[in-house]
Amino acid sequence: MCLGMNPDILQPGERCASTSNRNFEGRQGRGGRTHLVSPAVGIQIAGCARFQRAYSDSFDEARWEACVPREPMTPFHIHTGLVAPLDRPNVDTDQIIPKQFLKRVERTGFGEFLFYDWRFLAEGQLDSSFPLNEPRYQGASILVAGKNFGCGSSREHAPWALADYGFRAIIAPSFADIFANNCMKNGLLPVTLREAEVDELIRRAKEHEGYRATVDLEKKIVTDMNTFSAAFEIGDFQRSCLLEGLDDIGLTLKHEPAIAEYEQRRPGWMRANA
Repeated sequence: MCLGMNPDILQPGERCASTSNRNFEGRQGRGGRTHLVSPAVGIQIAGCARFQRAYSDSFDEARWEACVPREPMTPFHIHTGLVAPLDRPNVDTDQIIPKQFLKRVERTGFGEFLFYDWRFLAEGQLDSSFPLNEPRYQGASILVAGKNFGCGSSREHAPWALADYGFRAIIAPSFADIFANNCMKNGLLPVTLREAEVDELIRRAKEHEGYRATVDLEKKIVTDMNTFSAAFEIGDFQRSCLLEGLDDIGLTLKHEPAIAEYEQRRPGWMRANA
């Protein structure tokens, strides 16, 4: 709803919750009102769909179902896959998923537009010089790229597009912080290796057709079938969430009994399921 252009835009008289400062009247839709809430409250609302059910007579179940992800995050343990090289630094999120494709509210369906301006020529044909269009890299699930990957806009659609295309891990010398965080909250593993190690992976992927690598989150190591081996670091909390397949909603729902018990202790007029 940040851009005020998606199908979930408010109708007159409807209300929504936002964790950003876009809560002035009409920002999310003419005649609608936005309530500013903390991220924790926002997560509970997103996970349980209670806010609008409780406080709006015009709750649209179909529209809600289209906006809320239904599938839990896929756990990441050990992944072996075909490697695709993208030997470019500073790949920004507007190149990963251009702005004209941000109107969808589901997390799926973005893969076909991944790197759209690079994959397609102005006339609409595939650009055969772009690596992901080469037949040898079809079905790749590990992307190796240059430094500062994911810079630019903080749009969460970027990891959605990469994951929907089929990538499970992105390897680079460095990542934009917000992008890396968005990846981990969507089951996509950003792996930071030394620049020389990334260059070696790119070289092997270019020189050896069908080159495959293994990303082992349990041991925090990247290997191949030959001599390559490189360790990487990741925060303990992020690693645990990826191993268990827990995004923010999943983490919150681990406390669902406590949330339900708390709801029962609140005055009736304050209960979300009133």
